[in-house]
Amino acid sequence: MLGIDNELLNAVGATASAVPSAPPAVGDWKARRATIDTVYGGLAAAATHGDRVEEVDFTVRSSDGHTVPMRLYKPSTVPDALVVYVHGGGLIAGSLDGYDHVCRRYAADAAVAVIAVGYRLAPESAHPAAVEDCVAAVEWALAHARERIPGGRVALMGDSAGGGLAAATALVCRDREIKPLAAQILVYPMLDDRTAHAAPGTEPFLTWSAADNITGWQAYLGDRYGTDDVPASASVARADSLHELPMAYVEVGQLDLFCAETVAYATRLMEHGVAVHLSVRPGAFHGFDQLAPDSRLARSAFAERVAFLQSL
Repeated sequence: MLGIDNELLNAVGATASAVPSAPPAVGDWKARRATIDTVYGGLAAAATHGDRVEEVDFTVRSSDGHTVPMRLYKPSTVPDALVVYVHGGGLIAGSLDGYDHVCRRYAADAAVAVIAVGYRLAPESAHPAAVEDCVAAVEWALAHARERIPGGRVALMGDSAGGGLAAATALVCRDREIKPLAAQILVYPMLDDRTAHAAPGTEPFLTWSAADNITGWQAYLGDRYGTDDVPASASVARADSLHELPMAYVEVGQLDLFCAETVAYATRLMEHGVAVHLSVRPGAFHGFDQLAPDSRLARSAFAERVAFLQSL
């Protein structure tokens, strides 16, 4: 029988006050955005930093001329790599400020430079706006990494919807021959628009439900949702070939709606010749590291990600 990690269970109550007692209807992205941004804002406000990470805000131009907000985090030492970080939020929420503490911590602990991408959200901007914004960020990173980073190594990283966008961006960069990318780090990624049901026994533990997932994908795909006309640049689980993609760190909790699709994607990457580090966290739900950052499970997961970043 599936069971939640005890420390994570205790942490859930601390954030319950920010979540509506009755879930919003399928398709209500506004209510979900408000909830997600409230939770992220609270987590960011509660985070403490004793680091010496320098922040610089700037912009780049996406392929359609859109101005993309970016934030660069520079550690106090010469960074070993440059990591383009894509925030979560179900494709409909999230912001640079809501993930400030996350990016700052990776920069400080892994001694990497981090570029956070303020990509466009759905439904105001449907596919391919978000992935094109991320591609623009990668192109900027590749162009500038060689100037300041030994070896000029650039990696893509993201969690949840950001993990799915990071994977999609890696795919687009491969197809457009935008390279080289050192790695893709996908933390409980949102990869498959066809996921509309939870695995048996996981429903009570879902912090991102099937209804949430349907809402996020509907907002992002518009009329394409529910059809076979969904490109791999939107939903990478639909890609025919995963050959020649950068090596991958892939992580998911066993009580996550995305567990099956994440393991399936990691398996396909391996089958297509990509080096993969796969971690499935027993007793962990979606976003466990953000909601319970001081838990043993979260500390272990963070240390593993940092070690991977340091190995680039």
